[in-house]
Amino acid sequence: MEFWSDQVIEKSWRVLLELNKKFDFILIGGWAVYLYTKAIKSKDIDLVADYQALEEIKVTYDLKKNSRLKKYEVIVDEISVDVYVPYFSELPLPAEDLESYTRSVEGLSVLAPEALLILKQGAEMERSHSVKGQKDRTDILNLLVNGSVDFRRYNEILLEYGLKEYGERLVDIVRNAKKEFSYLGIENLRKRKLLRDEIIEDIKRA
Repeated sequence: MEFWSDQVIEKSWRVLLELNKKFDFILIGGWAVYLYTKAIKSKDIDLVADYQALEEIKVTYDLKKNSRLKKYEVIVDEISVDVYVPYFSELPLPAEDLESYTRSVEGLSVLAPEALLILKQGAEMERSHSVKGQKDRTDILNLLVNGSVDFRRYNEILLEYGLKEYGERLVDIVRNAKKEFSYLGIENLRKRKLLRDEIIEDIKRA
C-alpha cells in the first residue's frame, strides 16, 4: 500500500533520476529507503549536497534558503526537493560526515542503511503525530523488515554521536507498530508478532 498517488510517485522518481544526471548528491529520505527495500515509494526528494553542487543547483532552479528549518528547498515539476548542506543543516548525524556512510545503489549515491535509519528516526521524532511521522515510522519498519541493517554498526554510530536514546526509541516503534505493518502488506497477527520479537531481539543483542 502506498501513501501517495501513483501519478505523484512516478513524477517524483523521474525528477530524482533527472537530478542524478545533473548533480552530485547523497540520497536520503524515503526514496533511499525504497532503493534498499523495493517497498513504499516517496513523493518528496531529500538530498545532501556540498556547496559546489548547491551552487550548480541554484543556477538551474529557483532554490530557496529556509533558515528556520536549516535547509534549502526547490520545486521541480511540482515535486518538493529538500537539500541539506554541511555546517548549516541540523540532522542527527552532521551532513559533513555523511559521505563516510554512503553506498552506490542503482547508479545513485545513497546513505547506508544504518545512517539512513538514524536520520529517519530523527525526522520521526520531530513530527511523530503527523502523516509524515506515520510515513517515517513505516519507512523505519520497512528498513528493519526488508532492508539489511547491521545493528552492531547502527549502535556504533549511535555511540559515536551520543544518540543512545535512538536505540530505545527504535524498540518502542517496533513494539507499537500496527498501521506500519499494514502499509507493508503484513496483516497476519502471528507474522507481525514473530517479526517484532525477532527485530527487537536483534536490536538488543547487537
